[in-house]
Amino acid sequence: MTRTFQDLGVSAEIMKALKENGFETPFPIQEASIPIILKGVDVIGQAHTGTGKTAAFSLPILTRIMRKGPIQALVLVPTRELANQVTTEINRFAKYTGIRTVSIYGGQGINIQHDQLRRGVQIVVATPGRLIDHVKRGSIQLDDVKFVVLDEADRMLDMGFIDDLKFILFYVNEERQTCLFSATMPIEILRLAQEYMHDPHEIRLNEAEISLDTIDQSYLIVQEREKFKHLCNFIKSRDKKQTIVFAATKQRTQRLAGELRQEGFKATTIHGDLSQKQRDYAMYRFKKGTDDVLVATDIAARGIDVPAVGHVINYDIPEDPLIYFHRIGRTARAGGTGAAISLVSQDRVEDFGRILRHTEQPIRKLNEEMGISVPAIQNRSYNRHQYGRSYNNYNRSRAYRGGGTRDSESRFRRSYSSRYPNRYHNRDQDNNNNNNNNNYSSYNNSNKYAPRHAHNSQANSNRRDRATNYHAS
Repeated sequence: MTRTFQDLGVSAEIMKALKENGFETPFPIQEASIPIILKGVDVIGQAHTGTGKTAAFSLPILTRIMRKGPIQALVLVPTRELANQVTTEINRFAKYTGIRTVSIYGGQGINIQHDQLRRGVQIVVATPGRLIDHVKRGSIQLDDVKFVVLDEADRMLDMGFIDDLKFILFYVNEERQTCLFSATMPIEILRLAQEYMHDPHEIRLNEAEISLDTIDQSYLIVQEREKFKHLCNFIKSRDKKQTIVFAATKQRTQRLAGELRQEGFKATTIHGDLSQKQRDYAMYRFKKGTDDVLVATDIAARGIDVPAVGHVINYDIPEDPLIYFHRIGRTARAGGTGAAISLVSQDRVEDFGRILRHTEQPIRKLNEEMGISVPAIQNRSYNRHQYGRSYNNYNRSRAYRGGGTRDSESRFRRSYSSRYPNRYHNRDQDNNNNNNNNNYSSYNNSNKYAPRHAHNSQANSNRRDRATNYHAS
């Protein structure tokens, strides 16, 4: 028998908002997660993009937190776009509850965020970097936070947020409930869960549910110089639904968008070098339908949720199969249907072969259907940097911090060691044979980077006590 959201324990106020937004039957991740989270149990959920995981964690949180109270729930996400998407979704569900949610991320004026916070909020959706900025300024206090959600945790680790996450989790009350959602479960995720979660309940979708079987997948092997011609042909032959084109680098997205506009297409682009205002404007035009082709890099596309997207075209093939599945998950959102086409140059056939081996769903080869001969397969002689940088390393750069404002890890280490001197001191002592003792002692004697309220808050005194116990153990 199919269960309803009401059967799962969702409140009547939220049920009213769900019905208005067309939510009738829970998706598998929602049906499995909501009752467990309502019981107060920590949850690790493996859920692919587009499976409804935002509702899976937000509905029980909205049911349990106090109306018009302080900040009680914290949702950490890897990118600005995902922060905005999650905030929009939660506010839709909370329409009749009086609960306010705001998104906090770099690239937006911090004074604007101060004004939003001063009006009173109960849920904060944030990128780790900007959240730590607010904590240090004293504009966000986490004393009353009872729920923490790590959304797309694997991507946050890939982007170098592990130290930031540990800082935030250590800073929040130990009695919190923690939920972690991730498309994949690398060993780093499991270690993080073991250290900062309490007997978590694991929910993993079966293979059929993460196989994206509602997407018509196909590929065409062509020479590199022929790809743009076929890209234009595929866009021309589509139905009226919108299209996302994925390219390897910022420079290629910019060039592709310009060339598509020259061919008469309404194309825009989104990548990491754009300002927040430019990114917001590009997404506004795409969501509104003014532009119906979006050329994007992988990182910039995280958090794009446009139901009208019916087509994803991989102009460049990623080396990592999981990136491929994240890309095509931009279509067929929440149980819909869509199409994904990959343009495979002759020197990327090996990479696409790994993708073929990672899915049970058929991916049609279009060469015979279209009467296009397969070019001679070439083995790559370069060192995996054809597009200017490695796919395996592009999202691991410490320089990109999802909108945070710190320039390097060193500033983070200075601020962290000023609060918890023994943690970094001991680690560096072990790793560097006592070479850094003098440097860290100078940091430990300085309160320059401490939060403004650090010396007067009883809550912070309690955290120092917990820190002492932590090191003693």
